[in-house]
Amino acid sequence: MPSSSMTSSAEVSPAQESKAGTGDGDHLAALRAELDRRNLQGFVVPRADEHQGEYVPARAERLAWLTGFTGSAGSAAVLPDKAAVFVDGRYTVQVREQIDLTQFAPRHVTEEPLSDWLKENLTDGQRVGFDPWLHTDSQVLQLRNAVSAAKGELVACETNPLDSAWQDQPEAPLAEIVPHQIDFAGQASFEKRAEIAAKIKQAGCAAAVSTLPDSIAWLLNVRGGDVPCTPLPLSFLILANDGVATWFVDDRKLSDGLREELGNGVDLRAPAELADALEELGRRKSSVMADPASAPKWVFERLEGAGAEIVKASDPCQLPKAQKNTIELQGTRNAHLRDGAALTRFLSWLDREAPAQVAAGNLSELDLVEKLLSFRKGDSLFRDSSFETISASGPNGALCHYRVTPDNDRRLGTGELYLVDSGAQYLDGTTDVTRTVAIGEPSAEMRDRYTRVLKGHIALALARFPKGTNGGQLDSLARYPLWQAGLDYDHGTGHGVGSYLSVHEGPQRIAKAGSNVALLPGMILSNEPGYYKAGGYGIRIENLVAVIEQEQQPGEDRAMLAFETLTLAPIDTTLVEPALLTDGEVAWLDSYHARVRASLIENLEGDDATWLEKVTQPLAR
Repeated sequence: MPSSSMTSSAEVSPAQESKAGTGDGDHLAALRAELDRRNLQGFVVPRADEHQGEYVPARAERLAWLTGFTGSAGSAAVLPDKAAVFVDGRYTVQVREQIDLTQFAPRHVTEEPLSDWLKENLTDGQRVGFDPWLHTDSQVLQLRNAVSAAKGELVACETNPLDSAWQDQPEAPLAEIVPHQIDFAGQASFEKRAEIAAKIKQAGCAAAVSTLPDSIAWLLNVRGGDVPCTPLPLSFLILANDGVATWFVDDRKLSDGLREELGNGVDLRAPAELADALEELGRRKSSVMADPASAPKWVFERLEGAGAEIVKASDPCQLPKAQKNTIELQGTRNAHLRDGAALTRFLSWLDREAPAQVAAGNLSELDLVEKLLSFRKGDSLFRDSSFETISASGPNGALCHYRVTPDNDRRLGTGELYLVDSGAQYLDGTTDVTRTVAIGEPSAEMRDRYTRVLKGHIALALARFPKGTNGGQLDSLARYPLWQAGLDYDHGTGHGVGSYLSVHEGPQRIAKAGSNVALLPGMILSNEPGYYKAGGYGIRIENLVAVIEQEQQPGEDRAMLAFETLTLAPIDTTLVEPALLTDGEVAWLDSYHARVRASLIENLEGDDATWLEKVTQPLAR
């Protein structure tokens, strides 16, 4: 699945998101009335919660309530007589369909940024409010510079004025929090806490503040369900340099026995007590580690106001969490084995059913979402989808973040491509896989583009690279075959993936604007080059890979790393143009299919087993 942080120029269907927008003029008027009561002339509304996560609970869908826009990224700015919504290139069509254009002006976040809009519309001395819970320290610095340049005053609001205006705002989620057993986690929480505490102490800090739900879930070996598709409990945590964790969480969410499971090294407190704990660190003049890229400005204000010395650094759990241990890696392999069997049953069923069902106009994108989900649900370790399935036929495939809904559901047609990007959350691992298949006879252009995408996928899968290499240095391997034909794609090539956690996990990624974080053994990433023809079709081939160490060969003077492909599912060879492949690429494809066949065949039977045998035979040249 292309990460939401990977900007794409492809525009998204107007009804892309599963949840319809609810914003209207009354909501805007209610917010303005509340701002007037607070002597504020403006307010900035990001699509974010207190944890800066990709998925947010219903209570945090403030941007959708105010504007009607339901995309996964964006913001709004409101002044007394003007308002604007800022989105990236993925959402320029959707935003115009969902917002009231008489109330809000749609703006492209990079071509028409907030700073320019404020300069155009803010008058001297106007006070612009923001919620310090919903903006990071880094974001507030940018916002402050923009407001100052427009000769306004930026004001941190003690409470969110939009929340006061939103009369029927949903309550905070209270999903149960359960232990993530050692059989899946591979390392006890107290061991993780001791290792991270040592890093905090080495940095000269008394404690570190963590606001990232996936970091907290990983550190404490717990999982929850406060947001869609990702098993996260929303909470905050302070880890002292002696390994003692203070966890700020609503105790109504704790499952029976969880307190005992956590042990004496975890002190449970109500979320409302976080302010006192931060201020106590300040009164002690403690050095406290906090991440300016993820922690809300509110945390920095509390620490600074009380006298703490803040050490700005990345969340100390991020890198250790990204490097999966041997148990997590084996769990992920096991999950992919079962997931591959489920996906293969689906692809086998689709191949059998598509000709007649498509000809009769009886097969839609939503039908296929439900069918694929039914195959996955049969697994006892299945807990949820890892994201909303991208089920895209024909021209919808060109929208790389497309979401099908009842309003935009499209029936498959003959001679088209069908792209399905999906994944699952299993107790032992998180999956994410994309396959593109031909419905009927593909065109020569489709075969050419598909084969170039496959060549890029193979090049990255076969990469060997020295330790210290980051994802940005590998990205062009996957693009080169497309570049040779004057083609490209506008999303990243790979994002990190968690272990029964977020399907989009940092800090590692493979992209043009790649992270400077070196790829390390145990990291899991996606390998997903693609090609998108606007109004025509989309192609993406995605497997997950794990970074592994390579034995040093005679004559080599550098320690080398490589990728282990984790995903097991057939690649549609009816779309391959064999003449475009080298002997080495054919060998990789044949070897991969032999592995898929050997790994999955025992978990299939009848027509599905027969189909797998047929589609994984060596490529004919």
